Amino acid sequence: QEQLVESGGGAVRTGGSLSLSCTFSGNKFCMGWFRQAPGKEREGVASITNRGITSYADSVKGRFTISKDNAKKTLYLQMSTLKPEDAAQYYCAAGDTVYASRRADDFNLWGQGTQVTVSS
Repeated sequence: QEQLVESGGGAVRTGGSLSLSCTFSGNKFCMGWFRQAPGKEREGVASITNRGITSYADSVKGRFTISKDNAKKTLYLQMSTLKPEDAAQYYCAAGDTVYASRRADDFNLWGQGTQVTVSS
């Protein structure tokens, strides 16, 4: 059974860095990171296709980097210059869309999430 398992969340101060990892067992065309803060809708942060095409939300461009190591079956999200508004539950997701989507509806496999806290 395919599954996604996130790790790497934690607490960091404003301006700090954090790296998230997601191990996967299948082989989907597109993988992504989403986040959801209390009272807010789930937001597509970044995604990457099997061909390495990436897409980022405007709010994280230049600060976050998504990458994937197929040999290690691990998806990464390197986050830097973190802001309080980046605090959220972060989810790894996988789907069969052939483009770098950041729409939650395009993903049909989700991890349990990992919490990121950013203090000022």
